[in-house]
Amino acid sequence: MVSYQIATIDGLRIFYRKAGSRRNPAIVLLHGFPSSSHMFRNLIPFLSDQFYVIAPDYPGFGNSSMPGPDEFTYTFHNISLVMEKLLDLLGIRQSVFYVQDYGGPVGFRIAVRQPLRVLGFVIQNSVAHEEGLGKPFDLFKALWKDRNPNTEAALGDLLTIDFTKKQYLTGACSPNMISPDSYLMDQLFLDRPGNAQIQLELAYDYRKNVEQYPVWQQYLRMKQPPATVIWGKNDFIFTLNGAVAFSKELYNAETHLLCGGHFLLEEQAWQVSRLIKSFFYSRLGNIALQP
Repeated sequence: MVSYQIATIDGLRIFYRKAGSRRNPAIVLLHGFPSSSHMFRNLIPFLSDQFYVIAPDYPGFGNSSMPGPDEFTYTFHNISLVMEKLLDLLGIRQSVFYVQDYGGPVGFRIAVRQPLRVLGFVIQNSVAHEEGLGKPFDLFKALWKDRNPNTEAALGDLLTIDFTKKQYLTGACSPNMISPDSYLMDQLFLDRPGNAQIQLELAYDYRKNVEQYPVWQQYLRMKQPPATVIWGKNDFIFTLNGAVAFSKELYNAETHLLCGGHFLLEEQAWQVSRLIKSFFYSRLGNIALQP
């Protein structure tokens, strides 16, 4: 059973999905752009028999509070702090972090600050190396180089229903398995008055993620957290080079290139859950998982 909860963090209402027993190891599912915990709706039931599952919505996303940029400074650093405080509030001292897209910059920041929190990583189409940035990031890079009305307007193309659908359907191996609910739900939240400015602020702040890549790489190299890289191999946003690059730091990581695109879970949720359970069964020591 999945329950739908609200926590109050620094005056913000933070929505999260919860499933499974607290006696099991925790797994925190950190979503990407332009999604929310809704992207994990199919995966959660497959994991909840062996994990305590928490899937939050970031401020400005999904069902969480959406304060304006004058009330909350939208940076990945600040979002990671809110997520960390949520875990503290829920009493989750250690967990596996599942990171997808924007989830990477959030999860890696938490891990660098508090490495003892980390039981391991599931890295799904999220990067820590510049070679992983695909063609859409050309618009980001232009914005980072010179933020002006033209570069801001160009980035607005990434907030349209056409691009949202493209993220879900491009590279999908079974397009008929991609529910329209997925991209229509994302677009519903994107189209809220004021949300375009929030997304613009995060897009501009993304440059600081790239600056942090060497820090995250050093963390991975020094701490060697158990990690499995599970990748939709047809992703046009984050390239296969980004998936392979993790092997430079994570010497014992498993890498699985699955047929699918950026939102792999839309068609591969069961297979992804099987890979997660199999990987952590042999790596979490005295934490009881079934093979």
